[in-house]
Amino acid sequence: LLNNNQIKQIVRRSFEDLENLKYLYLYKNEIQSIQQHAFHGLRSLEQLYLHFNNLESLELETFSDLPKLERLFLHNNKISRIHPGTFSQLESLKRLRLDSNALLCDCDLLWLAELLQRYSEQGSIQSAATCEAPRELRGRSIATVTARELNCERPRITSEPHDVDVLLGNTVYFTCRAEGNPKPAIIWLHNNNKIDMKDDNRLNLLQDGTLMIQNTKESDKGVYQCMAKNIAGEVKTQEVVLRYSGTPSKPTFVIQPQNTEVLIGESVTLECGVSGHPHPRISWTLGTGSPLPQDSRFTITSSGGLFIQNVTFSDQGQYNCNASNSEGSIQATARIIVQDSPRFLIIPTDQTVTEGQSVDFPCSAEGHPPPVITWTRAGGPLPSDRRHSVLSTGTLRVGRVALHDHGQYECHAISAIGVRSLPVQLSVTPRVIPVFLHPPQDLVAETGQDVSISCAAQGDPRPTITWVKEGIQITESGKFHISQDGTLSIQDLGVADQGRYECIARNPFGFTSSAMQLTITATDVGRSGDTFVATSLREAISSVDHAINSTRTELFSRRPKTPNDLLALFRYPRDPYTIETARAGEIFERTLQLIQEHVQQGLIVDMNVTGYRYNDLVSPHYLTMIANLSGCSAHRRTPNCSDICFHKKYRTHDGSCNNLQHPMWGASLTAFQRLLKPAYQNGFNLPRGFSLAEDARDLPLPLPRLVSTAMIGTETITPDDQFTHMLMQWGQFLDHDMDQTVAAISMSRFSDGAPCSEVCSNDPPCFSITVPANDPRVRNGRCMFFVRSSPVCGSGMTSLLMNSVYAREQINHLTSYIDASNVYGSTEQESRELRDLSSQKGLLKRGQVVPSSGKHLLPFAVGPPTECMRDENESPVPCFLAGDHRANEQLGLTAMHTLWFREHNRVATELAALNPHWDGDLLYHEARKIVGAQMQHITYAQWLPKVLGEAGMKMLGEYKGYNPNVNAGILNAFATAAFRFGHTLINPFLYRLNETFQPIRQGHIPLHKAFFSPFRIMQEGGIDPLLRGLFGVPGKMRVPSELLNMELTEKLFSMAHSVSLDLAAINIQRGRDHGIPPYNDFRVFCNLSSAQEFEDLRNEIKNLEIREKLRSLYGTTKNIDLFPALMVEDLVPGTRVGPTLMCLLTTQFRRLRDGDRFWYENPGVFTPAQLTQIRQASLARVICDNSDHIQQLQRDVFQVASYLQGMVSCEEIPALDLRLWQDCCEDCRTRGQFRALSQRFRSKRSSGFSYPEENPAK
Repeated sequence: LLNNNQIKQIVRRSFEDLENLKYLYLYKNEIQSIQQHAFHGLRSLEQLYLHFNNLESLELETFSDLPKLERLFLHNNKISRIHPGTFSQLESLKRLRLDSNALLCDCDLLWLAELLQRYSEQGSIQSAATCEAPRELRGRSIATVTARELNCERPRITSEPHDVDVLLGNTVYFTCRAEGNPKPAIIWLHNNNKIDMKDDNRLNLLQDGTLMIQNTKESDKGVYQCMAKNIAGEVKTQEVVLRYSGTPSKPTFVIQPQNTEVLIGESVTLECGVSGHPHPRISWTLGTGSPLPQDSRFTITSSGGLFIQNVTFSDQGQYNCNASNSEGSIQATARIIVQDSPRFLIIPTDQTVTEGQSVDFPCSAEGHPPPVITWTRAGGPLPSDRRHSVLSTGTLRVGRVALHDHGQYECHAISAIGVRSLPVQLSVTPRVIPVFLHPPQDLVAETGQDVSISCAAQGDPRPTITWVKEGIQITESGKFHISQDGTLSIQDLGVADQGRYECIARNPFGFTSSAMQLTITATDVGRSGDTFVATSLREAISSVDHAINSTRTELFSRRPKTPNDLLALFRYPRDPYTIETARAGEIFERTLQLIQEHVQQGLIVDMNVTGYRYNDLVSPHYLTMIANLSGCSAHRRTPNCSDICFHKKYRTHDGSCNNLQHPMWGASLTAFQRLLKPAYQNGFNLPRGFSLAEDARDLPLPLPRLVSTAMIGTETITPDDQFTHMLMQWGQFLDHDMDQTVAAISMSRFSDGAPCSEVCSNDPPCFSITVPANDPRVRNGRCMFFVRSSPVCGSGMTSLLMNSVYAREQINHLTSYIDASNVYGSTEQESRELRDLSSQKGLLKRGQVVPSSGKHLLPFAVGPPTECMRDENESPVPCFLAGDHRANEQLGLTAMHTLWFREHNRVATELAALNPHWDGDLLYHEARKIVGAQMQHITYAQWLPKVLGEAGMKMLGEYKGYNPNVNAGILNAFATAAFRFGHTLINPFLYRLNETFQPIRQGHIPLHKAFFSPFRIMQEGGIDPLLRGLFGVPGKMRVPSELLNMELTEKLFSMAHSVSLDLAAINIQRGRDHGIPPYNDFRVFCNLSSAQEFEDLRNEIKNLEIREKLRSLYGTTKNIDLFPALMVEDLVPGTRVGPTLMCLLTTQFRRLRDGDRFWYENPGVFTPAQLTQIRQASLARVICDNSDHIQQLQRDVFQVASYLQGMVSCEEIPALDLRLWQDCCEDCRTRGQFRALSQRFRSKRSSGFSYPEENPAK
């Protein structure tokens, strides 16, 4: 505070070091002058009070360094004049006072009047300034004074210059006189540039405005123009030319035309001035050299310029100024750029949405230059809350609309030419979560009856009703029907239908649920089919056994001749227990089918019209008898998990006893799990589309082969710019660790024994894939070979009283857990066949040695002729033996099996060196445990993040420990549809690369020639070229319009003179075989909207052409098969999957992790130090350790890298330090014996997880 002092002057930089000063009060002093930059450094100053002083004038730069100044008080001083621009740098100014000064309001103060008028219009700055003189304006606010009142006059020319011809060295005068108020200044231009008299003393501006040029020279030639300027405006004279007479000279430009922008409808001049002797002639042409249009709008000015009136878009382009005389010619070009103000192409419309939804307001405009689209809300900026965003298209998107978003929004199209705006109204209605009007009530019913359970709810939007039975969502089938009002109808009740049902009403804003109990009572009343049980059962056993025997004889007595044989041999189960389990399920279903046929023969009414009613067909105690005599009851395993010392430390081979509360969860040879109730045509076992006797309300399903050829098969492949072909290969290898459906054990019809490959029928177990009449490839056959997967009795139930009919379920041959069962097998018997029990080193059996590396190949499988020897001339080498018998399916997969079999033996050998006291069993199980953990880590830490992306990994969630209430079993939809997304990643070729990543001598190999060809590994370079081709080549990108390559849809298991199979059609048919519900049901499960129309799919399937293909194939969204729909969903950004597929994959992989007691991160499975080493694992390290000679590769073999820049030496890849597994004990002799862990290991463990015939108690 410096007010009320006697300060008379403020000198330069008086306050330089006070950069944080906000308030400076200097009022009521005697200040007469303020030097320039007196306030320099006060960059934080907000208030400057200088009123009640003796200031008479202000320097131009007085307030130049005060960016935050908000208040400037200069009233009650003696200021009479103020320089223009004195306040121009005060960016933050909000209040200015100049009143009570001696301000002279003449033309010199016009700038201040205009400035204060702008302040007044904007309303953001308060100002006060009044005139003191002249007398007639005294007391007037300067902001209200006009130029006329200030007696300002624009300049006017009174004497103009003229062209001059002059000899070099002479003096020339250009006259120019002007009048105005205030008196205008005279400025001279030479070739459109201002003449600076200080630069050349030959040039003089005389007092009357005349330009005098002394001692003229060549550079003085050109165009001259006089400009008179004062505060009220400016005016120019006509252009005149200074020419030289005398020596002839070529034309030269004194003014060249310039590129010029012009608004449509306005006029434009392209200036062109030349000199030369004789004086050049100027003409104009278009850019192409053609003459100007014959249009009166085009004229050439006297100075040579081109003048165009009323410009149109057609005038845009290049123009040439041509000048010529007898000495030569020259040309200059310029472009006219026609501009147009913005105009709207897409006009947003008012919208009403419900709270919580998202809304788009599309808006686009065109113009020249193209306008930028911006949005405001009620005239102000959009809220900065991330919910409001403007897309690159100009669309305003408001996500998760809230009630306070209600109001007006404005779309602005802005360009340098102008601004156009459109208002639009957003109305928001409050959300209403569902509430029940009629919740379901408990119900008691008898077997064989039909019941309807009502459930009605209301909400806004209208809620969707779903029903869940004991955790599994109910879907539309021959058994269940959910009406539009939410009523659940159940047909043909059986004891299996008893339980707790939950009705869930869901809309985007929430859900509510209500449960009821359905109790089923069984009566002793006889059923119509009871009398046929015995004969039907005998007939079923005979027909099924005959079909099985003929199939085994046909498959294993000769080499495969057709793709059908190859597929059947490839999928046929090999171990007796699996065959007996499947046989029991087939006999059970065949018996019921025969009973129905016998009853139907005695009826006048066709049962197909009234549907299949199996619970009403046979009495419950007869169902139990059929189950016992068919073998269902005999093949129910009851694992013994009492050997807790073993089960605490190691997995069983069949996966049993992992979950000690539910010992069979995740075990091999158990039923697949369900997220949704199966959708069978009859509610029991018939696939959708199995026969023409479907519900007349539904549209028929399209042929799977037609779906494949119409929208799945592709010849076009887009390489993945991020990930290698190894991404696909690990996915397949992983899949073969988790699931394998037990195939049909008969390839012949049960009814008459005819081979399924020769008949195009749907008689069990045949389910042929019909070929459309106009198929682009198949001409010599009506169908493709397909047989149904084997059923499991009673949907895998463990009760011995099977007094009800259960929907058909399929068997997973493998353990569900990620436990390296593809290396070690999924049963104790398989593991013994794979182990080298001749030594006590814990090794797996080894095959031939690769001479160059000394490493072993897989051992050969023994037995009858196999799929690998289908052509003795081409492939004399039998199949390799591995933990999964599909190891020979294609060469890349075989290479992976070879890697991991070697990895086990490498780990076991190193453990033996560290712990020489360990016996063979302990070495085997510890190595197996480490290998399984490596596979888990590679999958979840390195592979899944690339497939699921950041969004999917967030959905998967962090590991929080083992949860014994989670069933880690494989979901049927996962195995049958979701995880088959990997088929879309397969390249049509397997690339084979040498040490420098060039093709090997034998070249790359088409996929159809890589099936069942182990001889190529032995004869064509081993596994290294294949591995390099997997991590050194980009994979196939998942593109919704490029799904499965033609090698899979047109050449699968190709053989001469036979119909090749179609993997896409097989996938679709397999989904129907397994009763997989339609895509729409899984959308609901995954909290997506239920699609009533195909347009409702637009958010997940944006491609209109694909949606139209789905419409033409399926007719209704309720029919769309799960597999093709998952494949055509748009990828979630940063992932390789669509939203529904992401939901299914994360659901499965979360269960596999959280429900596995031996998950590698579960505390106690490994020590903390060992876990640190497991986390060093990578597929790159496994390749380094177990390939033959690979020493250069990228650290992440799933990531695309270039050779050699993106690759490193194997020495730089982290490795596991197995020393952390070395025993440190006083008595290592007993500690290292496996029997010391469990004395009863060899005798007792078999009863817990082996085959019944191996149980010593039997």
